[in-house]
Amino acid sequence: MTVHALNDQEVALFRQEMEMLMKEREKLLHVVGAAAVLVANLDTATLPEDRDTIEAAEMLAESLNVLSEESLRDALGSVHAMMDPAARKS
Repeated sequence: MTVHALNDQEVALFRQEMEMLMKEREKLLHVVGAAAVLVANLDTATLPEDRDTIEAAEMLAESLNVLSEESLRDALGSVHAMMDPAARKS
């Protein structure tokens, strides 16, 4: 196998891997977007008083808060939701 053929094969494998990663990214953005919409619409007054439920909601909210604004915007866009600029200023 020539060096050129090997390089072509490596490029093809790299391209396949990139396509797979981009598809996975889209799926993850959709999940994160849905989670962000859920958290934004949660009414803490109506959450069950179960400690595990409250801790899970806090963990989800904290995980969303560490995302970059660009990532959060992409995630919300994937579920056709919009970010409230006032909500991120904290």
